[in-house]
Amino acid sequence: MKNSLKLGASAIAMTVLAGAAWADGHTGPLKVGVLATLEGTYTALGEDGVRGIRTALEAADNMAGGREIEIIIQSTDTSPDSAVRGARKLVEQDGVEIVIGPLSGSEGIAIRDFSKTQPDVTFINGSSGALETTYVDPSENFFRFNTDGGQWSVGLGRYVFEEKGWEVVATVGEDYSFVYTQVMGFTKDFCEAGGEITERLWVPLGTKDFGSIIAALPDDVDAIYLGLGGGDAVNFLNQYQQAGGDANLIGGTIMVDGTVLNSRGDAKNALIGTPSSGPQADTWDNENWQNYVKLYQDTFAPEDRFPSPSLLATTYYNATSAMLQCVNDVGGNLGAGQADFRNCLTNLELESPTGTIRLDENRQAIAANFISEVVELEDGTLANEMVGMVDEVTQTLGLSSAAFDQLGLPSRDTPECLASYE
Repeated sequence: MKNSLKLGASAIAMTVLAGAAWADGHTGPLKVGVLATLEGTYTALGEDGVRGIRTALEAADNMAGGREIEIIIQSTDTSPDSAVRGARKLVEQDGVEIVIGPLSGSEGIAIRDFSKTQPDVTFINGSSGALETTYVDPSENFFRFNTDGGQWSVGLGRYVFEEKGWEVVATVGEDYSFVYTQVMGFTKDFCEAGGEITERLWVPLGTKDFGSIIAALPDDVDAIYLGLGGGDAVNFLNQYQQAGGDANLIGGTIMVDGTVLNSRGDAKNALIGTPSSGPQADTWDNENWQNYVKLYQDTFAPEDRFPSPSLLATTYYNATSAMLQCVNDVGGNLGAGQADFRNCLTNLELESPTGTIRLDENRQAIAANFISEVVELEDGTLANEMVGMVDEVTQTLGLSSAAFDQLGLPSRDTPECLASYE
């Protein structure tokens, strides 16, 4: 498969600097470790994240800077302990020079802390989206080319308030750092637009029985925001339909991701018409996006992939693309303490399938966010149809750092629902 993908003049169209690599003695394979959740409720997400990495490597002929890229995949289960054990194994036993991952929010916070003990290894986030990972005590060798869960919510609250007319909402979410960050972003956006959040319900990650939560859902709201993903999302939808639930739904980003929309069974059809937001929109007519989708499709047999890449494939793809471009730029020689490679990452403006991504002073992505609604396509599959976009979304959600800090770190009850956060 030699399908070409245009992602800007210096993206992953490879310029092999073999002469420089030979001169510096950096001709052997570059070992790259991958952390992906291949166990538990987020298994399908992790599998598509790995597909994203393989898609980027396929486009690069598995080479960068004159060096073959050797990936070593380490499974995690969304728990911080599993992520740190996996990273330690990749670094100490497998001898990797770069780690891409992890996938889940609390894993990311743990890997940020672990990265500080490994100054000679560079860590590039896979898709984990907790705010604290890069905003609180950031690590100098941890880079995140995906926006976080709060950034993924920008524009959604205002859209459902102004376009749908939903003024009163309750939320249901998995009880951990990423979903706290998601709900923070939605709360800020929705409440500033004039909305009210009456109740916030939380469930453990990996919940099988949602009976008590479904029974506790309030009737006097216009819609319910669902911050669930993977197996949790599918289990909730099945049980909600069986209970006769018919409320308007608002989807957190991974509630309506391709990993859920392409799951088995009919319960997912309850999501048709559900508004959501996140770092991509399946139906975007942008040429770079369409080329990337085709590349993903051409890289895997139809039975071994989703009809279109999930956001997990895309975030891992973008992380890998950033790595490849910078390994190319330094000719395969990462530099003393990987300083040259990290300098490239710090200053990189990545022309990704979802638009330009650049990093702030905490090595955190600034990028566009997409507002979408779930639709059924002509072939019967479900997809997120783009209805809007917000450009250049910062981690402080458009606020000054001082005003953002006044919100407090995201938690079950933070931030409050206020008409203004300035």
